[in-house]
Amino acid sequence: MELRKTFHIEAAHSLPKVPAGHKCARLHGHSFQVEVVLEGPVDAELGWVMDYADIKAAFRPIYDVLDHNHLNVIPGLENPTSENLARWIWDRLQPSLPLLREIHVAETCTSRCIYRGPGGEL
Repeated sequence: MELRKTFHIEAAHSLPKVPAGHKCARLHGHSFQVEVVLEGPVDAELGWVMDYADIKAAFRPIYDVLDHNHLNVIPGLENPTSENLARWIWDRLQPSLPLLREIHVAETCTSRCIYRGPGGEL
């Protein structure tokens, strides 16, 4: 069974490694959508894989660091592409959510990336 929980984060960033003149080199913001995907068996007694409240609680410290922040100043996010952000979230979330299978990061309605953890990249 697969579970998905979506979070919304408002944050600013710039991409320091893009070519000169690229619009993303300038400071700008996004309404990021982060989807946390877990996969596991349904508990026969409880009838669920995991309580969504537990996913929310595990994500809360990450949310508190990212939301309404300048991503470039967060250690490990000096080059905060969607891909790097997805990996950064995975590295902090996976220890508390061992059933984690994917992190989706959408920076716009039409642009998103999916990270499947070490060895599981697309």
